[in-house]
Amino acid sequence: MKLLALDTSSLACTVAVLYDGRVQERHALEARAHTRLLVPMIRELLSAASLTPADLDAIVLGNGPGSFIGIRIGASVAQGLAYAAGVPIVPVSSLAAVAAEALDSSEVARVLVAQDAHMGEVYAAGFARGEHDLPVAAGAAVLEPIGRIALAAEGDEWHAAGEAWHRYPELLAANAARIAGVLDARWPRARYLLALGRRAFAAGEAIDPGALEPAYVRERVTA
Repeated sequence: MKLLALDTSSLACTVAVLYDGRVQERHALEARAHTRLLVPMIRELLSAASLTPADLDAIVLGNGPGSFIGIRIGASVAQGLAYAAGVPIVPVSSLAAVAAEALDSSEVARVLVAQDAHMGEVYAAGFARGEHDLPVAAGAAVLEPIGRIALAAEGDEWHAAGEAWHRYPELLAANAARIAGVLDARWPRARYLLALGRRAFAAGEAIDPGALEPAYVRERVTA
């Protein structure tokens, strides 16, 4: 299988390609640089793999939630490539990509991912370790004020992942009774999108580029 994965929903601009059983990735943390970095990263990786977009089986897109502008950049590039190449898009949760890295780098059973949504809020979603150690969502992503995250039931024990736990000490303090530790996975990485994309592709979740609906979660536009 040949897949291209990309995510620009956060500070990270991240791209990876899967081909011949190998993975190559380009990953950069640079604010407001996605429009400058994304396309050159894609071209570089495809060239290194001797691939064209038409050689791909699908494009895996980190589809949010996250920065509205960032999500739109990633979606537009993914749609443009997919239309031109005649390949489908596999939308994947950007929060799940963070959870996938957290599970891969630890032995924890459950991860609560929280990302900064600005305006005093966070995007959050819980994940359990599933088959092949990939994350399984414990419900839909939510938008909540910085404080106690309601989706984490009393008595549950979670490990935290995502930048919001590092950015907002008050978030960790409000959820301390249920957080057993904070993992270092902070931003989506495209190499983990690939694994999630393969699973979704096998489950028949690839879609026509025109059917893509970004997972904003919040209706109001924020950067």
